[in-house]
Amino acid sequence: MKEKISLFIHNLIMYDYILFGTAFGLFLLFIILAIVLRRKLVLALFLIILSFTILLIAPSLGYKYMHAFLFKNSIVLQNQQKLNFIEAVVVKATLSNNSKFDFKSCEITASAYKITSNKYKNYIYPFKPFQNMSILEEQIPVGGQREFKIIIEPFTYAGDYNISLKADCN
Repeated sequence: MKEKISLFIHNLIMYDYILFGTAFGLFLLFIILAIVLRRKLVLALFLIILSFTILLIAPSLGYKYMHAFLFKNSIVLQNQQKLNFIEAVVVKATLSNNSKFDFKSCEITASAYKITSNKYKNYIYPFKPFQNMSILEEQIPVGGQREFKIIIEPFTYAGDYNISLKADCN
């Protein structure tokens, strides 16, 4: 856990510090405003609830959406093939850098999940994949593409499945 927290702090960029500082500043502003307007009880309670909501929700949602916007990428699946003699699936795809920044590193994750004839279960299964495999790609320039191959092993599932790909770049 300590390693994950230190890695998160190490990978923060300037925009993250601006986001966290703004959220904390708005929290303090609304708390001070609620103290000043303490005679108007309903308004003061609303400002306190709003300030704590900003403090708890704004940094996490802001971080998620800001990084999705700043480090936009796309993955095109080219081929997936289940091997006959080895319990593995080979996934070939291309990662494109669609942002205005160079990617220092991208963690690409391939997830395998079940598919059935039940349409409601097909909505749930992607949230709980039965097999994951990740690779790390380094140094992708703006507008650049990188072809990669992920081998998901051991892959012992015999039923129908789908493969989803996602990339977390910074």
